[in-house]
Amino acid sequence: MPTAVTSGVRVTVESTYLDEHSSPDENRYAFAYFVTIANESAPRVQLRRRHWIITDGNGKVEEVEGPGVVGEQPVLAPGDSHRYTSGAVIATPVGTMEGTYEMHDGEGGVFKADIPRFSLRMPGIMQ
Repeated sequence: MPTAVTSGVRVTVESTYLDEHSSPDENRYAFAYFVTIANESAPRVQLRRRHWIITDGNGKVEEVEGPGVVGEQPVLAPGDSHRYTSGAVIATPVGTMEGTYEMHDGEGGVFKADIPRFSLRMPGIMQ
């Protein structure tokens, strides 16, 4: 599973193809992704914003920014983790996602925690 660690915040992502929500005849390929954010540092941190870069197999890039994740701005004490599920739809059977979370450490510090690049891939597709 793709994993990135930034300033003690570990982000791990896995994805899966959603056949029942996809329509290849209409260039619609749906994916779910599962993110685990773990605070392995000393201070408490809060996820305030997200920035996603979604790239389809044709190289088309879409950027998504906004507050929190799925309507939440989780606070993680040292040793805590937060897991959530979300989704993306792209126009090709393969693509990638990556990005950052804006984290606030409760001591006035702000940093961007990396979200590792991961694949969106319809089963049976070679690349």
